[in-house]
Formats: sequence, structure tokens, C-alpha cells
Amino acid sequence: MNFVEIDDDSEHATHTAAQRAAAASRSTWVSVVVNVVLASTQIVIGVLSKSQALIADGIHSLSDLVSDFVVLFASHHSRKDADLDHPYGHQRFETAASLALGVILLAVGGGMVWSALQKLESPETIATVHRSALWVALAAIAAKELLFRYMLRVAKQVKSSMLVANAWHARSDAASSLVVSIGLIGNLAGYPLLDPIAALMVGFMVGKMGWSFGWDALHDLMDRAVDEAEVQAIRQTLLQTPGVAGVHDIRTRKMGDMVVADAHIEVDAHITVEAGHNIAVAARQAVMQRHRVLNLMTHVDPAHRPDRDHETQISPQP
Repeated sequence: MNFVEIDDDSEHATHTAAQRAAAASRSTWVSVVVNVVLASTQIVIGVLSKSQALIADGIHSLSDLVSDFVVLFASHHSRKDADLDHPYGHQRFETAASLALGVILLAVGGGMVWSALQKLESPETIATVHRSALWVALAAIAAKELLFRYMLRVAKQVKSSMLVANAWHARSDAASSLVVSIGLIGNLAGYPLLDPIAALMVGFMVGKMGWSFGWDALHDLMDRAVDEAEVQAIRQTLLQTPGVAGVHDIRTRKMGDMVVADAHIEVDAHITVEAGHNIAVAARQAVMQRHRVLNLMTHVDPAHRPDRDHETQISPQP
């Protein structure tokens, strides 16, 4: 996810798969409890107070429950050990979960927009809401903002992009409740159209968030590389390894919250094969200890003649 930068340092190694899964489970169950209370309260009060915006916000909270269970499912499966069919492990369950979150949010947002537009086509059917709807919306803002801060803190502690996505989902809920509150204030002030307009805006917000999550996850599933700053940090670690004279052609791809990489390292051409192998092993261990790298494949080149045979050949222009 691109909303919060997850620092890449040696602290990552202190969080085992079990610790990350436990943190995900704990924070997600807190979210489940909060969303059950909010969704039931918002929908019931929304129906009784005749507020479409509050009902839409309640449906949004209800969709969070589905999202929470998707996160719990992914967290459980992503911590499985590597096996013959998945030699790099199951970390991409988290990426798949983020994609599922995006699809869910996009569908929910589209439904909200359609419902609001239907209401706006018949403005005579819009009723003045009861002020109890406003109090529920204001309480939802506070609850969702507190939930966001708690979940984001946990996500940053264990460096999980899936939990970051779920935390920002909670923040989007707080923003949508704010929009609903403004619409309710307008409705109570004598502008009934503001209630379905608020519902329409909530739908667009939810849909946009879903598109963002889904698009990012889709790129990660297509082996998107990590950002250049992280690549340069890996390069620097390799160069600091004793015996490494140069580094070129570092390639990376995301594996959930981890990274799979390969690199060509240059060593003295006159040392033995065993010595070159030992340097490559030391370089690999250093990278995996200091960065969120799941596996690093190294290729050893002689320093005076780096092997470029693997590079894409570009035909000369006629």
C-alpha cells in the first residue's frame, strides 16, 4: 500500500510470522467488535430516522466485517511454511487479501452511488431526518478514528501492508461518517437533498478506496519491484560485504510484505571458486538480516569483466 511508508531496517527480523499473525488477529478482532456495534446501530437508527446517508454508512461498516474476516483468513494462511508447491512460502495470501478488500469496497461503493442517485431522481420522497441520526454519526466518527489509530500503530509495529490497508479502511470510514454528519446537519437545517448527496459522496469515497487497494494489489501479484530507495539500500548492504568489489543488475519482486531479489556481485577474478562462493553466502546473509528480503539469489562475476550476457539485447535501429 502507498499510504504509509513501512521502514525497512533490521527490526523487521524481530517479528516472526507467528508474531505478525497474532498482531493481525488481535487488531482485526477489535475491528470486528467495533464494526458489529457500529453497523447495527447505524442501520437501525438510519431506518428509524429516515436517513439514507446513515444507512449507507452502516452498510459501509458492515462491509468492514467482511473485510476483517478476509484479513483473518489471509493472516492464517500467509504464515504457513514453504512447501513443495510454494517454495517461497505463502506470503502472497496477504496481497490476495488486499485485492479482495479492493473488490469488496468497489462493489459496495458502486451500490451506494446507485442507491443515492435513485433517491436524487425522486427528491419529493426525501424526508427530514431525526436528530438522533446526527448523534450516531458523530459517535461513529470518534469510534472509527480511534480504531484507525490503534490499527495503524499495530500495522507499523509488525510492518504489515495488509494491516496498513485495513487501518486506512477504518480511516475512510471516519471520513465517510464526517461527510454523513455534514449531510445530516444540512438536512436538519432545511436542505433535505443533502442527505442523499452525502450518501452519494460516501459511495464515491468507498469506491475510490477500493480501486486504489485493488490496483496496488494487482500490480504486486504481477511481480512489481520495490521502490528505488529500498533497492539502493540493498545495494549498499551488498557493497559493504567484505570481498564484494561491485554490484549490478539488482532485481526485486514483492512477495506479500517480503521481497524476493537477485543480484550480480563482482569479486576478485583471481580468488578460488570456494572463496567467491563464501563471499556470495555472506552477502546473501547480510541482506536477509538487514532487509525484508525473503530470499536473495546471487550470481558471482569477475570484477574485471562483469557478465552482461543476461541483459536484454536491443537491436540497432535501421
